Amino acid sequence: MDLNGARILVVGATGVLGRRLCERLSERTTAIVVTGRSASGAEELRRGLGLRAAHALDLVDHDEAAAVVHRAAEELGGLDAVVIATGVAAFGPAADEDEAVVEELFEVNALGPMAVIRAAVPHLADGGAIAVLTGVVAELPLAGMAGYAASKAAMASWLGSLRRELRRRRIAVVDARLPHMDTGLVDRALTGLPPRLPPGHNVDDVIAAVERGLERGVHELRVD
Repeated sequence: MDLNGARILVVGATGVLGRRLCERLSERTTAIVVTGRSASGAEELRRGLGLRAAHALDLVDHDEAAAVVHRAAEELGGLDAVVIATGVAAFGPAADEDEAVVEELFEVNALGPMAVIRAAVPHLADGGAIAVLTGVVAELPLAGMAGYAASKAAMASWLGSLRRELRRRRIAVVDARLPHMDTGLVDRALTGLPPRLPPGHNVDDVIAAVERGLERGVHELRVD
């Protein structure tokens, strides 16, 4: 899809990856609505980049997620793309995972994004795009990351079905299976300490790859 002048909703825009992506996209279009858990953080980002609108959004509230999507579509006069850059992590042995932690992992990493996308599909223009930052753990789970990996794998599988269902409308569904990066996500884990991880990829290089993947409508985006 052509990103120049595109109408885009970015969910999770106040995180490291979401913010970097908004900075790149704002060079192509300012018709962007951003969301973040903090209303003040989202508004600060909007003002700084000269974007269209900003809203607070907690993905655990599915009704509010749908309402924010509808509001964004009204503000932009429709949607050409939706990008979801949210995520939380948790670490520890699978057999010891706390049920409430696993539920939050699935809410933020899978169920909430699904609610956003369900609300967005009727507003999306044919030939548009949906992109979700999942992670390489969706296909390569590590010890000590069972719940986190499972939530990302659930999202990836759901996107695979959605891609086939939207084929006639030529809506690209991009599953961005990103590598480990030093974004501070592991330091904000819901619980536990991470296993030994490889050196983090360069964030700017990865975000540039996401922008290209969104524009080209790739199915599964991987960064070597």
